Amino acid sequence: MRTLFVFLLTIDFMSMAGKVLAQNPENVFTYKVGSTEITLLSESQGQGNQSILIDATPEMLQKYAPEGTFPNGTNAFFIRTPDRNILVDAGFGRNLFNNLQTIGITPDRVDVVLLTHMHGDHIGGMLQDGKPSFPKAEIYLAQPEYDYWVNDSRGQQARNVIEAYKDKLHLFQPLELVELGQQGSPLISGIAGIAAYGHTPGHTVFLVESNHAQLLVWGDLTHAMAIQMPYPQVAVSYDVNPKDAVAYRKKILEYVEKNKIPVAGMHIAFPGIGTVTKDKTSGGYRFTPVH
Repeated sequence: MRTLFVFLLTIDFMSMAGKVLAQNPENVFTYKVGSTEITLLSESQGQGNQSILIDATPEMLQKYAPEGTFPNGTNAFFIRTPDRNILVDAGFGRNLFNNLQTIGITPDRVDVVLLTHMHGDHIGGMLQDGKPSFPKAEIYLAQPEYDYWVNDSRGQQARNVIEAYKDKLHLFQPLELVELGQQGSPLISGIAGIAAYGHTPGHTVFLVESNHAQLLVWGDLTHAMAIQMPYPQVAVSYDVNPKDAVAYRKKILEYVEKNKIPVAGMHIAFPGIGTVTKDKTSGGYRFTPVH
């Protein structure tokens, strides 16, 4: 197993506006960041239930989820750089391969898979009939995430993926936000892996940079945008460590708002990409989808 340790990354923090290239109202939405294309690949769109929320008050729910539900999606993202085809997470694997076909990509043309973490709705498409779905791809996984799943009795699906890709697996230590801007090397060209622990012990988000434009693919930083944007202190029952998940969410939201960096999320409803601003009413944040 080859191991890649990532320490520091030089980033120009000036974020330039992105550009919407194309969209399919069902499953696919493409957005331009510098010379890089980011495409949402929707696995499903629907409604989440307030029962997953931790510490949401009746007042919060009445205002932001009065019907007891909120818009929710399950997404993967495809990043097309001038020289690489990169998949970020693999969803359930339900619509993934049809979505890739829609944008002209066959599984053997995927060069890199970046995994935010190893829950089933993020690695479901990694295997087909027990074999690697992406036979030529290099797989990048945070060391703390690897350590967690190989030692967890509930992690058989994750261990199957790890075993299937063992000769292509690169482990790395995610950056902390405070390290960005110091001299160092990116995870792969133009992409940094950043710690966002709590949802799982190695949950990682990915900062994409191209021609001074940026976008943060934030994985499962949020599950219930309607509640967790105005009130980032609300955790969900899926979080392994809710306290850490809240702390990292607050830190990252503050960072992207301050630096005007667009974001993309695995559980943000279609089109899954947008901008973050302050919400003076709640004291939290507001998300505006791109169009």
